[in-house]
Amino acid sequence: MIIDTHCHLDDKRYNDDIDDVLKRAIDGGVNRFIIPAADPKTIQKAVEFSERFDEIYFATGVHPYDAKHYDRVEVEKYISHPKCVAVGECGLDYYRLPEGSGAIADEKALQKDIFMDQINLANKYNKPLIIHIRDASLDSLEILEKYAGEKGGVLHCYNADHQLLKLAKKNFYFGIGGVLTFSNARKLIEVYPKIPTDRLIIETDAPYLTPHPHRGERNEPLFCNFIASKMSELSNMSKENICEITTSNAIRLFWS
Repeated sequence: MIIDTHCHLDDKRYNDDIDDVLKRAIDGGVNRFIIPAADPKTIQKAVEFSERFDEIYFATGVHPYDAKHYDRVEVEKYISHPKCVAVGECGLDYYRLPEGSGAIADEKALQKDIFMDQINLANKYNKPLIIHIRDASLDSLEILEKYAGEKGGVLHCYNADHQLLKLAKKNFYFGIGGVLTFSNARKLIEVYPKIPTDRLIIETDAPYLTPHPHRGERNEPLFCNFIASKMSELSNMSKENICEITTSNAIRLFWS
């Protein structure tokens, strides 16, 4: 079994064929799915999918791009749902910042405040975090080392920053997706062997980051198999072992 720990099945690109997407994945050995909250407007759709499909779970939270739309009451109202397994995706993203030093400082401060508030929610309810980090490793590391609870979480689409590896000691896992299969993934391929095996989990980030050989197409959970195969190659172990290890890791993080 493979668990796709991060797939945006609530995206409109699955509106016409979600049943077929899930059937292909399940037939291909991907038997459990987590929809992270990224867009506040689609969280209800993720909840409805989790109630319709036994294999689907979800997380509640707000992506850093939507920090200005954060509503703690709205996020918290879903956290006790039996299919809610995490808080996120939350974190810091400095890739697209407004112009002007004052505006940049304000945006960073807002993202940090909202990030820390979601960490506090995760700690309150003993939920793991799904963390989004882009161009913000040092600030993210400082916040997580100071505020994250024992439940830890996952660094979604791990960005290959060596400094973040120390979070493995704080019960953080590393989400490995289609980027590992890209021809320009040299940095991630170099860092990959340094990630503890018991901290690896698989994710697609579907419909984004489609792995080779399907780049340019819509991503879907079935393609976890290409990620597992690349991990097998780099880990010098069988694909079956990779699937077993990453599934065990995901269950320990999200369902224990």
